[in-house]
Amino acid sequence: MNSRCLFLQMLNVVTLTVFGSGITIAEEIIRWEFSQEPVGWEPNSEVQLSVEDGHLKVGSHGNDPYLTATVAGRAGDHRITIAAQYKGDTKIQVFWTTEADPVTSEQKSVSGELRGSERETRSLQLYFTTDSPVTSIRIDPLSEKGDMLIDSIQLSDDPMLVPLATPVESMKIAAGFEVELLYSVPSDQMGSWVCIATDPKGRLIVSDQYGKLYRVTPQAKGSGAEPLIEMINVDVGMAQGLLCAFDSLYVMTNINDESRVGLHRVRDTDGDDQYDTSEHIRVLKGGNEHGPHAIVLAPDGKSLYVCCGNHTPPTDFSSSRVPRNWDEDQLLPRMWDAGGHAVGVLAPGGWIAQVSPDGQDWQLVASGFRNEYDIAFNPDGELFTYDADMEWDVGSPWYRPTRVNHVTSGAEFGWRSGTGKWPEYYPDSLGSVVDIGQGSPTGIVFGTGAKFPSKYQRSLFISDWSYGVIYAVHLTADGSTYSGEAERFISAAPLPVTDMVINPIDQAMYFTIGGRKTQSGLYRVTYLGAESTAPATLEKDAGSELRAIRHQLESLHHADASDAVAQAWPYLGHADRTIRFAARVALEHQPVGTWQEKALQENSNPDAKLTALLAVARCGGQELQLPLLQSMSQISVGKLSESQVLSALRVMGLCYIRMGEPDPQLARDVSAVLNGFYPAKSTVVNRELCRLLVYLNDSQVAAKTLALLAKAPSQEEQIHYVYCLRALKGKWTIEQRKEFFQWFVTSTTLRGGNSFSGFIKNIRQEAIERLTDAEKAELKDVLEAQPTGTANLVEASSRPLVQEWKVDELLADVEAGLIGRNFDNGRKMFQVTACFKCHRFAGDGGFVGPELTAVARRYNARTLLEGIIEPSKVISDQYESNIFVLANGKQVVGRVVNLNNDKIMVCENMLEPGNLTNVSRNEIEQTLVSKASMMPSGLVNTLNRDELLDLVAYLQSGGDRDSPVFAGAKKNASTPKPKEKQMFTDAGHTVDSLEVVKQRIADGTAVLIDVREESEWNEGHVDVATLVPLSTLKDATTLAVALARIPKDKIVYIHCRAGGRAVQCGQALAGKGYDIRPLKAGFDKLVESGFEKAALGK
Repeated sequence: MNSRCLFLQMLNVVTLTVFGSGITIAEEIIRWEFSQEPVGWEPNSEVQLSVEDGHLKVGSHGNDPYLTATVAGRAGDHRITIAAQYKGDTKIQVFWTTEADPVTSEQKSVSGELRGSERETRSLQLYFTTDSPVTSIRIDPLSEKGDMLIDSIQLSDDPMLVPLATPVESMKIAAGFEVELLYSVPSDQMGSWVCIATDPKGRLIVSDQYGKLYRVTPQAKGSGAEPLIEMINVDVGMAQGLLCAFDSLYVMTNINDESRVGLHRVRDTDGDDQYDTSEHIRVLKGGNEHGPHAIVLAPDGKSLYVCCGNHTPPTDFSSSRVPRNWDEDQLLPRMWDAGGHAVGVLAPGGWIAQVSPDGQDWQLVASGFRNEYDIAFNPDGELFTYDADMEWDVGSPWYRPTRVNHVTSGAEFGWRSGTGKWPEYYPDSLGSVVDIGQGSPTGIVFGTGAKFPSKYQRSLFISDWSYGVIYAVHLTADGSTYSGEAERFISAAPLPVTDMVINPIDQAMYFTIGGRKTQSGLYRVTYLGAESTAPATLEKDAGSELRAIRHQLESLHHADASDAVAQAWPYLGHADRTIRFAARVALEHQPVGTWQEKALQENSNPDAKLTALLAVARCGGQELQLPLLQSMSQISVGKLSESQVLSALRVMGLCYIRMGEPDPQLARDVSAVLNGFYPAKSTVVNRELCRLLVYLNDSQVAAKTLALLAKAPSQEEQIHYVYCLRALKGKWTIEQRKEFFQWFVTSTTLRGGNSFSGFIKNIRQEAIERLTDAEKAELKDVLEAQPTGTANLVEASSRPLVQEWKVDELLADVEAGLIGRNFDNGRKMFQVTACFKCHRFAGDGGFVGPELTAVARRYNARTLLEGIIEPSKVISDQYESNIFVLANGKQVVGRVVNLNNDKIMVCENMLEPGNLTNVSRNEIEQTLVSKASMMPSGLVNTLNRDELLDLVAYLQSGGDRDSPVFAGAKKNASTPKPKEKQMFTDAGHTVDSLEVVKQRIADGTAVLIDVREESEWNEGHVDVATLVPLSTLKDATTLAVALARIPKDKIVYIHCRAGGRAVQCGQALAGKGYDIRPLKAGFDKLVESGFEKAALGK
């Protein structure tokens, strides 16, 4: 035989196969490698065989082709490996004969799918067992016409390896913690585990995503034993939520069989410690990965809470804390997802409900989620969830990252399908505690009860299935809600975490990996470090009093609440957004007729007025539209903060959405007013003005928006403008239409998720459908123009090289303090160097890389420059990539972003997040951590010094156009520093004159705060002052309430009796984001200088 056909009668070739952490020795029985004829294989009449460049070329006629070879094998376990090149995927079936049974049959066959490639060799491994020596092998390679190039075929005595879950050795673990792999789940027997709960004895209840429930008794730590695993013998499974409570096991079944989806109650009726009956206590619809999910116990132990994804229609709620007036609330026509996901799914989206133990009473708590898989209460009884993004939206202005939400009573979080997702600044929704970025949220749990250090007992642990991370989110009271910071607690690639629990018996954390038929495993996490693990005590924090106010308002979230309007009204203008939200929800539960006139006349402060009018817009009829707009006209826009401007624009939009289109004259009048503010300095304000002006069919919006489009640095901003303009009904010139359609010709290199290109195509098509036949004829050239792709993926790559910048060449200038830089040019350089494609900054850009808005607070001059110029010097483990070394010698470098069965999906280029490389887990021989950043190096080498310093200044500013880095004249390290204007006296008082103070208060750019004590205030005070006693700023129990009364978007003048306490207040608030200016003048001096004294008793 001229081909390399090696028959081995004894072991003379040993191959090592690495799988998990084990190494096995395989005996090769025969190998065929093809260099010349004969090949050792006989074809049937449907196959032609030939040798071509070291390959066996298999030409199939498509009618049951196969090839056969005689072998001299043994009995036992066998593996056959076929390495081939083929365009596309194909099913390969292998038959065998033995000495005892020389006839082939379907019973003696195995099959698998070869994920083929024309460019490289791919391998398929199949396993089988025989009781008698193997005598022949038959391969059915193709089921259709085509050619396959086989590199080699190998038969070895090699048993199928027991698959191992991700080894602990490959994980990055927080300092002081230990992770144990307790069990690698055999997928062919127990599937893939996706949820976990504890029973009263500390045993674990787990569920296969597509199969049964199991009870697991974990082995003792360090015993080396296996856990005890028992199948639960009830006709319930496929759970994505489990809870042991009320002497029952609650199971949330999630399967495509609608009759079985929903909440089940499983019990042990005869006391033998075995569950034996189940009851389907609530049927829910929408059984899929966006269907019903977690079940948790209420903090008071008297009820359940459940969460359901956005494909679960609302059930029959007996009551609702969410006002039942939810709607889509889209000012411009919404576009459904271009890939067909969630088409037709309407509000309220994903929801959370409180449920009675018998499953009969369901109360809606909150809504507007996309797909929140799990929920958890903190020790204060506050509810949280981790909501999903729509990864297909990446790169578009409507993309929302995965995020942690504080779930308050009656909350709305603004998910709407397709392009309809509400921005986080809409006042009729609530924002996030912390944005995580791209990912796939699964199980969450608070560290309460864990034998962990106090910091981690208070943490919210959240899991990201696709990126393989467990985060510890450290929460801080922020008014009546919280802000958070996410720490990578445990991570690996892959580590598809599905759920987590804290076991109250051994006080350890347990988590599972698996899902979508991926390899599943059970792990235990314990703390071995030196820090104390004593139980954390529950203490009052800076937000306690404000949360108490919110809770009081939340008690009014039902129609029967007594005196709800009077109780809620004082809080409509509260400085805390979540308190304003709770007050408005209380209002909306009451008949609008009982409070509409009061709302239309509300003028105590802008927030109160806007919140009251928002409620009118959501609840009132068409007859209230004109009175609402007349009330809005009383607002002095120049005195509003950016957030208040955005709220005002949303109220105006809602009054058209819910109350009907305005008549043509009213539309012209309103658009004329809005036009005076467009364009604004703020990008987000421009977005909302554009939306409104297009809706009103404004005569100037096309020209102004096209000008903004031409200089918009991020693709998200550009897409928003073309998205809005495609709905403009008229008011175009032909030249403007050409400019609009030319954008589609030159923007083909923009990148995003799976639906991105479809959205762009659909925006263009909708705009074309608005054209008349005459316009189409006149625009024929641009409509038929072929894409040029002139908008470079990285614009900097098309610019000439300036120099290879070094950190030390710029450090002195940056350390000296940048001033006089150019905001617009810095923002432009952020675009030129493709920063916007990966990084979120000042509310714009991508989410692939880290958020950069606060980068100046985290890095000094040197580390900031190093991050820009030398991105690989220090790589956060959150954004590091992996090197996957494959069996064929190829390397795939990137981040794991998704999984399915044994397939890993890797993003190799951050600039093209939708372009993924599929890698089969059994092809991976080694996984390494890459030392190179995924951020391309050299991006700034096409920038000159001024451009690079403008970019640094832009980053330092946090996106604030009024930042000091943009004021004054340019300077460098050698420029003598100008004498700075003295803002304060040596004693710490402001140098602003009282006339300046009076004028700034009158025009709304400043406020006056009186820090005397209440008794002094009652004896007399200035009419325009607000009381915030200095003692309340020094007491931790009153600090949060006091701070809520001091605005951060205005100058804050402080006065007391003689100037001393004003300086103390300035010192106490230093570094907290306020512009504090203590006055030397006390109360009497202010009155003498013309400040009006309030009437006694006011």
